Amino acid sequence: MAAWNKSIKKNVMKLNNTYYILRHGQALSNVKGFISSFPEKTENPLTEEGVLQAKKAGQDLQNEKIDLIFSSDVLRAKQTAEIVAKSFNKNVELDARLREIDFGIFNSKPIADLVGHFENKDRITEKSHKGESYKDILKRMESFLTELEKKYKNKKILLVSHQAPLFILEGIFLGFPLEKSVEFFTDGKLLSNCQFKKFN
Repeated sequence: MAAWNKSIKKNVMKLNNTYYILRHGQALSNVKGFISSFPEKTENPLTEEGVLQAKKAGQDLQNEKIDLIFSSDVLRAKQTAEIVAKSFNKNVELDARLREIDFGIFNSKPIADLVGHFENKDRITEKSHKGESYKDILKRMESFLTELEKKYKNKKILLVSHQAPLFILEGIFLGFPLEKSVEFFTDGKLLSNCQFKKFN
């Protein structure tokens, strides 16, 4: 384990900017237990609790003096970003690369259906019909981050997204290969609703 930690440390990404990753607030899908990816087949806004969570996140981040805010264009993330943005009087730029993983035929279905489908399967490469794998998510996260790093320098950038893209993005920041990110980010280490982390 010590050797692995030493190797990972060498691969930690050197950043031109400071990044804050924020998961969206509680949404209807979180309460009712259904899958919601793009395109949204079932209206899935923030709950009242989710709105309060977003307001608190904005307050907690207020002293960080955020320069730029990017968000998934999926409703729950967009609503979260717009609420948080009021704390900084900033506009929100939407980017499709920050969307939740595409669950394909399981979109709008009960979470239990998805869990059953992927039991004993490799989520890194396996995908539901017309959906995405974790490897697909990694490609768009790398593309998005590379673009930001080339375009900006010494900025504080808030990224509002979803659980899967964010744990994969966090793995990039930490220098983890995708396999290690999937192994490392278990339920206890995944971002909860409106939890954020800072990387610089």
